[in-house]
This record gives sequence, C-alpha cells and structure tokens, in this order.
Amino acid sequence: MKKWFISLTLVLFVLAGVLSGCGGSTSKVAKIGFVGPLTGGNSAIGVGMKNSVELAINQANAAGKLPYKLELVAVDDAGDPTTAVNAANKLTSDPSIVGVVAHFNSGAALATVPVFHKNGLSAVIAAAIHPNITKDGFKEITRVITAADIQNEVAGNVAAKDWGLKTFAVIHDKTDYGKTNAEQFIASVKNNGGEVVSFDGVSVGQQDFSALLTTIKSKNPDMVFFGGVATEAALIKRQMTELKMASIFMSDSGILSDTFNKIAGPAADGTLAHGIGKPLEDLPGGKDFIKAYADAKYAEPHEAYAPFAYDAANIIIKGIEQVGPDRAKLADAIRGITNFQGILGETTFDEKGQTRLKIITTYISEDGKWVPYYRSTLKVKDKQIQKN
Repeated sequence: MKKWFISLTLVLFVLAGVLSGCGGSTSKVAKIGFVGPLTGGNSAIGVGMKNSVELAINQANAAGKLPYKLELVAVDDAGDPTTAVNAANKLTSDPSIVGVVAHFNSGAALATVPVFHKNGLSAVIAAAIHPNITKDGFKEITRVITAADIQNEVAGNVAAKDWGLKTFAVIHDKTDYGKTNAEQFIASVKNNGGEVVSFDGVSVGQQDFSALLTTIKSKNPDMVFFGGVATEAALIKRQMTELKMASIFMSDSGILSDTFNKIAGPAADGTLAHGIGKPLEDLPGGKDFIKAYADAKYAEPHEAYAPFAYDAANIIIKGIEQVGPDRAKLADAIRGITNFQGILGETTFDEKGQTRLKIITTYISEDGKWVPYYRSTLKVKDKQIQKN
C-alpha cells in the first residue's frame, strides 16, 4: 500500500509539471533592457528616459496583446564609455533580454555598438546623436533621434534658402565640436548658393573678440555663425551689439541654455540656434504622453529625451509582436519597421539604421528665453531681425 501511494504521488507530481508547462505560454517573460545614465551629471535625463521605457512596457502589458509578460531590466552607464561596455555585456549575457533602449551619451553609444552587434542584441539608440553611431550599418543598431550633422544642414538651408541670406562670416571655438558644426554649416550654405566671406577660430575662455568682429563688420555679412557653446557665443553677441553690427547672429545647439541669455543680457534678443527635437507638447503624440506619464505618478520628471526613449521601447515591442522574443529575428524586424506612428511622428529606418525622420527646431532668444521660432514675435525679414 505504501509503495502504491508513493508511486501515485510521483505520477501526480509529474502530471502537475506537464500541465504547468502546457500553460506556460501565458506566464513566459520577455525582457527589454535600458542602459543610460542613472547616476552622474546626466542622471535626471537618464531616469526620465528609463521611466518612459517602463511606461511603454506597462502599457503593453495592460493591453494584453502579447502571450507573455514584458519586464524591464535597467542598468547604469553613468555616461561613461567603460561603464557602458560593462553594462552592455551584462545585458547581452542574459538570454531573456531581447532588445535594449540605449544611451543618452554618444561616447557611451559608440563604445557599445560593437558589443551589441557581436552578441546579436538589438539596441535602439534613443538620444545619442554622434553621426558615426550608425556608420557601420549593423542590423542590430537603429536610432530614433536625428543625427547631429542634420541640425547644421537644416540651419544652412533655413538661413540661405528660406531667409534668403547671401553672405556668411563663420567663427568656431577650435574644439572638434565647434569646428565640426561650423564646417557642416558652411557646406550647407554653399549647397544653397551662399558665400562664406571669412572663417576664423577663437579660443575657449577668450574674452575679447572686438578685433576679429571689427574685421568681420567691414565685410558686412548677412549672418555671423558661431560653432561652439554658450559662454563664448554670448560674449561674441554682446560685443557685436556694442559694435553696432547689423549682421544676424546664429549658432548651434550648444548655446541653447540659460547661460547664453544671462551672459549676453539684452543683446541676446534675436539670436538664432537649431536644436534636435521639438517641445514635447508640440510633437504629434506629445500631449497624450504627458498625460500618461502624469497618470503613472513617477516621482521624477520625464525630461527632454523621454519621447525618444518611449518611441524606442514601443518599436522594440512592435518587433516582438511581429516575430516574438527571438533576438535574431527581432533585429531584422526592427530594421524593417516602416511608418511607425509614435510620439515623434512617423519613423522609418534607412539602410544604416538611422531614422529618416528629421526633427530639427529653429529657436530664437526673445526676452531672455529660448522660444521656438514658429511661436516667436521676432522674425527674419529683409536680412534683419524684426518684430512681427
């Protein structure tokens, strides 16, 4: 009797395991990774991005369209390339992670691209903008944010084509960042028939630009463009005003900060710059996202790059819907996604994995604040900044 009871117990135990396995399709878990700066100087941005990925995952789980539960695995890259590689290795070593929303910092992204490629794990780059991130065209690497060089292409198009400016004096701060922006702007204005009358470098930390600006004033350019960041740009603009220069002043996204407006003071008014992205409330799905994020009651604000992270997560989820949580199939599915309707608009990837969606906004400084040009009362008319 005792032997019979033991045998029956074993049979029931095995049957229970089989039945549990048969019902396992509804309890399977597919994991989506996030890697970004959760500590360090950019941690507020990173946490906002992470929360946005989590929001997309929670919404997908609540919709119940997938036969398994999605989970988030978030790791910190601290904005540091070495830390980022270690984080990427951690994500790729977990076979249940099928896709990753990756990086705010370009240095971190450039360091991990080979890691994701080698391990066949899809990484959708959310916010890192260096052009070389998608240079090799690895099928595992896609990007939902516009690359950095596009903003300078757009700046040149707007200045020379839309506003009809003809002559340009270009200054840069001798850094790779500033000089590259300046050179990209020059290429764009030349493609639009513009003439560059001067090209000069200044030093970071330099205070007095009066001699250079006096020389430039004698050439009477329609626009002075500066490649660099806020402090030098603000001093240049202030000194242009002191010299009563009539030229319009424009720079790159490196000056889009309160620092520029504070240093330049009243002279800041009418300064132009281009930035990647758009105010969230003006994006196609921006207002819905703002409400959903508020309803989720996150303790931290979503910050500027939330829409990019949110769309990146939903693109991964879309790929999983198509082919399931299979790394190899998912890489092809994500690359092949076309006309994805997200917060940012309609995303389609090119042959390198770069989004074809170019979101660049022209900003103008008005009354001490950066305002989208399309909302401003200041406009470029007859080669001058005028009140509309």
